[in-house]
Amino acid sequence: MVGLWRSYQALMTRHPWTVQIITAGTLVGVGDVISQQVLERRGLANHNVTRTAKMMSIGFFFVGPVLGGWYMILDKLVTWGTKSASINKMLVEFAPCFLGTLLGISRTLNGLTVEENVAMLKRDYMDALISNYYLWPPVEIANFYFIPLHHRLAVVQIVAVSWNSSLSWKANNGCFRSRPTSHI
Repeated sequence: MVGLWRSYQALMTRHPWTVQIITAGTLVGVGDVISQQVLERRGLANHNVTRTAKMMSIGFFFVGPVLGGWYMILDKLVTWGTKSASINKMLVEFAPCFLGTLLGISRTLNGLTVEENVAMLKRDYMDALISNYYLWPPVEIANFYFIPLHHRLAVVQIVAVSWNSSLSWKANNGCFRSRPTSHI
């Protein structure tokens, strides 16, 4: 395990952007596999490989580049004091835009029309956003305070495996319900 970590560190040093994006895409895919195998109990014979590939592509082409880029921007914009910077970076987060776009992209890849996508976002978005705020603010504060920039995306994606499993299950099964007090 130590050897694997050292190899990852070496690759991260040589190719930080590429490794971050590959890590994000892979972990979004892991979240979908967990969703299908643990939450939905599909079994390997009924695993939807196309769905996992779609979710991984969202990780590779949206989550990785957007979050990785956002963390770089935040590091340049918010530079004062470590403790206050961590809190201020978390406060400047863009979860409302990111989450809505993520849900929209996922559903578009699943074949929804613009009208169907808008209707589902109107129905599901607030529940997802409220649930988002139960998990992510403390994770982000700790991430900004303790983790170097080039590892932040990986840390977030490791935490996000369970979050991604839930989002993947809900996005692919239309299971969001408008219940402001519920958790995802």
